[in-house]
Amino acid sequence: MTTPPPIDWNAYPYAYPRPLAGRLERHTIRSRQLAGNPLGDPAERPLEVYVPPAYGADHDRRFPAIYVLQGYTGTLAMWHNRSPFRPTFPEATDALFAAEGAPPPCIVVLVDAWTAYGGSQFVDSPAIGPYHSYLCEEVVPFVDARYRTLAAPAHRGVSGKSSGGFGAMITPMLRPDLFGALASHAGDALYELAYVGTFGKTVRALRAYDGSYERFWEDFRSRPPMSNATDADLVITYGVAAAFSADDDGTVHLPFDLRTGRLVDDVWARWLAWDPVRMVASYADAMRSQVAIYLDGGTRDEWYLELGALAMRDALAEIGVTDVRCETFDAAHGGIDHRYPIGLAYLAERLSPA
Repeated sequence: MTTPPPIDWNAYPYAYPRPLAGRLERHTIRSRQLAGNPLGDPAERPLEVYVPPAYGADHDRRFPAIYVLQGYTGTLAMWHNRSPFRPTFPEATDALFAAEGAPPPCIVVLVDAWTAYGGSQFVDSPAIGPYHSYLCEEVVPFVDARYRTLAAPAHRGVSGKSSGGFGAMITPMLRPDLFGALASHAGDALYELAYVGTFGKTVRALRAYDGSYERFWEDFRSRPPMSNATDADLVITYGVAAAFSADDDGTVHLPFDLRTGRLVDDVWARWLAWDPVRMVASYADAMRSQVAIYLDGGTRDEWYLELGALAMRDALAEIGVTDVRCETFDAAHGGIDHRYPIGLAYLAERLSPA
């Protein structure tokens, strides 16, 4: 029997899965934090951990860890989605750490925080569940207990895109004892630009439901989700309200009038309190402790999030943090997955021991 010739992967540019030089390990976390959450979402969550090729070569060596957060409506499984001619996120991560002249190797942790509203914003919410606590109190200890991590904030970072980029910005503010570096790709920030433009769209879309979100959710769950052009705006707006402006009993308040779109000042103030640009001054010491801060965004971003990145950079400069890498580039909000390895490489260089 003859041996078949080796596969010429270059003849199939990212059309099919490629062998990894490192390895990707799959786990399930049985979360106490998420048990009994208000939406009845699963308390058992998938977790994937990428270990670089160097991990198996030296069994005494410990490695920095980077936690990666999905954007709104994203689940962990979506990191394996394949775009034409592009690698998946795990493949791109592996190519980064396996290449000649690669940045210092890191463990990369893929976190799931999906909810029935499409996301959690990685905060603790009485309407959604304690997803910030889940990340910090369960996911991080789970990884540190099973992998040879350098378990200190100077060697632990967090990265993400869009809502995941928001999570990457605010998590080190809230928990500088755990996270000492961040990379935010088009992260939610500067809310007067990022969110207000969607409020009018939401009001118009709700006319079809007599201004009732309850009727919208009933309709949404009775047909193929996201099959209407206005679904995304309605889902995201409500989900963010559930994260930012819910009462202790789980009642969700919208930051605008559902008939006219006029801002409801006290509720809008609750949203602004979660704007990373505005949070910087209140968490100045936490931000000064970061060993790496990376921000970027496309100059055609539909939510103006490159302006949010620039405003975040300027807010950091106002508290004396000037060692920030901030980049803008020609792109809209989507299709910027090629930027993720840039952020990973920047964090890897800064999180690795000297």
